[in-house]
Amino acid sequence: MRFNLRNFAFVTYASASAAVALVFSAIFMPVYAQSSDSSAVPKSRAEIAYSFAPVVKKAQPAVVNVFASRVERMPANPFIDDPIFRRFFGGGGPSGRETSQSLGSGVIVDPSGLVVTNHHVIEGMTDVKVSLQDRREIPAQILLRDARTDLAVLKLKEGSSFPTMELGDSDALEVGDLTLAIGNPFGVGQTVTQGIVSALSRTHVGISDYGFFIQTDAAINPGNSGGPLVDMNARVVGINTAIFSKSGGSIGIGFAIPVNMVKNIIATAKGGGKMVKRPWLGASLQALTQEIAEGLGLERPAGALLTDVQQKGPAENAGLRRGDVITSVDGLAVDDPEAVGYRLAMKPLDGQAVLGVLRGGKKTTVTLKLVPAPETPPRDQIKLKGQTPFAGATVVNISPAVAEEMSVQGATTGVVVTEIEDGSFAQQLNLQRGDVVLAVNEQKIGSTRDLEKVTTAQAYYWKITLARGGQVFTTVVGG
Repeated sequence: MRFNLRNFAFVTYASASAAVALVFSAIFMPVYAQSSDSSAVPKSRAEIAYSFAPVVKKAQPAVVNVFASRVERMPANPFIDDPIFRRFFGGGGPSGRETSQSLGSGVIVDPSGLVVTNHHVIEGMTDVKVSLQDRREIPAQILLRDARTDLAVLKLKEGSSFPTMELGDSDALEVGDLTLAIGNPFGVGQTVTQGIVSALSRTHVGISDYGFFIQTDAAINPGNSGGPLVDMNARVVGINTAIFSKSGGSIGIGFAIPVNMVKNIIATAKGGGKMVKRPWLGASLQALTQEIAEGLGLERPAGALLTDVQQKGPAENAGLRRGDVITSVDGLAVDDPEAVGYRLAMKPLDGQAVLGVLRGGKKTTVTLKLVPAPETPPRDQIKLKGQTPFAGATVVNISPAVAEEMSVQGATTGVVVTEIEDGSFAQQLNLQRGDVVLAVNEQKIGSTRDLEKVTTAQAYYWKITLARGGQVFTTVVGG
């Protein structure tokens, strides 16, 4: 099971053994720093006495606590004004309102007050406050939400010349490098934990669309989400996001979003963008199995197999074909489709990338132009109304851009559900964001206007065909 750091409680994780800790602490000793052997061990008690304090003192002022909330209107209740009823059954108070809250961490990355945190920390929230190390609480504006990477950018509304933390290079990390996790676990206040980089390029974690995580054994807990993973130069190398646990307790497997991905989000926010646009491949990819790899003459199942290439898309224009295997992006090896997506997502638009390709047992390279997915046809957004199962759903026409934005798999026709109104018929039907409506009552749905027309007519029943997560299914509900 996988958990983000906001919703679950975890136990603390034991630190490294005493012997290893002694080696770690020695890195701050001047004598050790002057040694030509970077793997030298401490040679005296004086060397052992040094600590991570210099790194913490430099990094900690830029780490913040993030408090997010929203007020929800509760269903009307005839007993809501009865204090005895409220005492035993709750109900959001006499006003029929209830406040939802979220707690996380963040890091200031620009003196003007730009703060990076996790999207799941502020997801669905409307009011955000940020608490600084000096105890100031400052309201913040949500500049950018990017659910696909689970990142968000906030802007402090008051003050200037804030302390910042330098952004490092996550591609320069190596397994075994020392790291610190700084955040606000359980809301107890800023806390620092220490560990190492346990693994790199972790995919198939299921946290975001661009799964390519740094794994660390630094203890992280609820409230750490959005806080920085820090290297020994006091630079941000990742944003702590989730842990892996079967019980809900920490077992020393934490995941952080690489800072090189974070840099793109920051650049978009600084440029005034509300949505991150990324390069479009225009092809479907599949992970290699051992059997497929052997059939292609590969020594190991590493790379991404092209299973479909869209006409006139960047992949086709670059000369890629079905059956090609992408093995690298700009010289960096890729082991699976997630790694390809991550490497391309970090590239700026209007440039190009050189892809290493295996075709027919021979290695070659192709140059891919980095362009955004086209929004053809136009979205033509409509919010459906009336007494139908779709009432309360907002839908748009599917296009390559919408498919990329909504992470739609497989479907190239139909309309996509982008929003569901609380308490609506669509919510009762269990329609979900990202569902693709393909047909209603045997009528093919090719546009939002088709769906609007079909749902204006009365019906004794509704036969609905949807695509969800790459799977197509049909359901029948009463009229």
